[in-house]
Amino acid sequence: MQVTPELYQEMQKQAAPRSNSKVNVSMAFLIGGGICAAGQLIFNALINTGFSQEQAATWTSVILIISSAVLTGLGLYEKLARHAGAGTLVPITGFSNAIASSAIEAKTEGLILGIGTKIFTIAGPVIVYGCAASVIYGLIYYLITLI
Repeated sequence: MQVTPELYQEMQKQAAPRSNSKVNVSMAFLIGGGICAAGQLIFNALINTGFSQEQAATWTSVILIISSAVLTGLGLYEKLARHAGAGTLVPITGFSNAIASSAIEAKTEGLILGIGTKIFTIAGPVIVYGCAASVIYGLIYYLITLI
């Protein structure tokens, strides 16, 4: 049987699970917003205990990163992501989850050849393209300010 692109598309439509976009978008918004709200609550609590804004921002980031890594290690971040979808991709927690999950997956191969080489498998492209984009945006900003 010859599978044409049209036949393949039809087979894919029949096999793919139906998704409810309204529910998925709502859950992503609520859980992603919840993560951001938790970050804001941590920040406010640190400010109220006498931290400067810079210190509170730094510690908020550290707490969110560690929390995400611990939740990943316990297998809870994945369960949350099943319901939240893209809502768990809030940059700092999503990045921490990507690195922690890569490390957990590679731990059986050892520290150097496992974790050391594979920890940035998922996060590496984000770092590379993020750095490249920041250079391009910086150049554009520089050129615009010259005018």
